[in-house]
Amino acid sequence: MPNSKSPNHQSAQPCSPQAQQSQVVDAQLFDNQVCFPLYSAANAVTRAYRPLLDAIDLTYLQYMVMMLLWQHKQMNVKELGEQMYLDSGTLTPLLKRLEAKGFVERRRSELDERVRLISITEAGLELKFKAQSVPGELACKADMSPEQAMELKRLCQTLLANLGS
Repeated sequence: MPNSKSPNHQSAQPCSPQAQQSQVVDAQLFDNQVCFPLYSAANAVTRAYRPLLDAIDLTYLQYMVMMLLWQHKQMNVKELGEQMYLDSGTLTPLLKRLEAKGFVERRRSELDERVRLISITEAGLELKFKAQSVPGELACKADMSPEQAMELKRLCQTLLANLGS
C-alpha cells in the first residue's frame, strides 16, 4: 500500500490506481510504503506485550478476548469474532485453551443451540487484577501521548473499515 501525499483521502472520492500513483513520487519504492511500517509496528506491539502477558500465562489474542469478557462478562462466539476480526476457525482453539486454563466457560445457548456462549469464570475475573498493570506498562514502552495513541487507533480503524476486514 503506497503512502500518498494526501493524508485526508476520503473513500467517498473516486479512487483509481493511476490517481494514487500520481500522488507518490514512486509507488514501488520501499521508502514510500505505509504497509511495511504498519506490519512491523503491529509485530513490535505484540513483542512488547509478550513478557507482560507471559507473567499471567496469556498470549496477546487471549488477552484481547479476556479484555472483551472483562467488559461484557458473556458474549457469543460470533460477536467475539466480529469484535476481534477473527473467524471461528481461529477463535475456537483460542477459546478452548482459555477454557482449559479455567478463565472462560463455553456452552450452547438455551435459546438457540447453534449459538455458542462464552462466559468469564471467577478465575477469569481474578485474572483482571493480575493484568491491571499491563496497559500502563505497555503505554510506557510505547512512549506516545494519549492523543497520539487515540489518533493511531482511529487511523487503524479507518483502514480496517476501508479495506473491508
